[in-house]
Amino acid sequence: MTNQQNVVVLDVISRGVSNVLPRSSLPVPKSFSPQDLKMLLMKRLEAENGGAKISAWVDSMRASSPTRIKSSTTASLPETDDTSSWIVHHPSALSMFEQIVAASKGKQIVMFLDYDGTLSPIVEDPDQAFMPKEMRATVRDVARYFPTAIVTGRCRDKVYSFVKLAGLYYAGSHGMDIKGPSKSCKYKKGNQGVLFQAASEFLPMIDEVYKDLVEKTKSIPGTKVENNKFCVSVHFRCVDEKSWAALAEQVRSVLNHYPKLKLTQGRKVLEIRPTIKWDKGRALEFLLESLGYANSTNVLPVYIGDDRSDEDAFKVLRERGQGFGILVSKLPKETNASYSLQEPSEVKEFLKRLVDWKKMSQRAAKCA
Repeated sequence: MTNQQNVVVLDVISRGVSNVLPRSSLPVPKSFSPQDLKMLLMKRLEAENGGAKISAWVDSMRASSPTRIKSSTTASLPETDDTSSWIVHHPSALSMFEQIVAASKGKQIVMFLDYDGTLSPIVEDPDQAFMPKEMRATVRDVARYFPTAIVTGRCRDKVYSFVKLAGLYYAGSHGMDIKGPSKSCKYKKGNQGVLFQAASEFLPMIDEVYKDLVEKTKSIPGTKVENNKFCVSVHFRCVDEKSWAALAEQVRSVLNHYPKLKLTQGRKVLEIRPTIKWDKGRALEFLLESLGYANSTNVLPVYIGDDRSDEDAFKVLRERGQGFGILVSKLPKETNASYSLQEPSEVKEFLKRLVDWKKMSQRAAKCA
């Protein structure tokens, strides 16, 4: 207890519970001891703290899930002073393409790509987040010229079933489950399939939490609970906003029983993850090391993502002073990314231009 709580408990003991707790509080026995009073007060404090936590969660849910601007071929960021200032600091990766590739001179570009909202559009049903065929063909071309990794909060097997490309690295569950290309790849170093799992001991606990959350949230229409192997995602994209507090309360009631797990948030998703020090930024560093670029100055990592969890990777790149983060967003938001793109269609255009640039560079080198 804090000193303040100690003072309140002592005050209750000296003055009597009726003078401190309101009539609507827990019923007080006719005869009670200081221990009884302390327990009553702690229960009330716990309830108040729980309510404050739920309120904070709901506020954060709103902040991380802004109203989306409907996609169109001509859509653009709304013109405001704040937007103009944001664009100055995070210019379009398409308009800055020449500067980006110029920075790669004499270096190996390594591509890191988020999945949902980056390679596929955000959809109401996460099981239907299929990658468009043209995007798949573009990513396949990118992987022919650059080491390429998909880094996602999704289960690694699930995202592989969406992407269906064997020549990529896959980092699922926010980088806690990593596997290298399943076929021959010129970028693999030594005897590496790069199979790494940062939190295997948490698997039974994650399964328990998944089952508990499915049961606890089934009464809230629109809730989708997804087992992503090393983390559990509670999607509320189809949940009425009036029910967000009730959903957060159910998630909290489960999480309270698992102190080794923590809650993080993304775009209309609550995620329960192990409390280990591992995230997409750590996964990026691990993959660079696996590729032989741990302390190399001859590499230019480029990470493209749209979610709050991608900020861990953007931050790593900024701290390394090496490579670029590209945020996919139609709305200005605080970010460690250097550049921006508005939607998956722009991501596809950027990747296509990158492939075309590489082809031209190789042809020029042969003719030199």
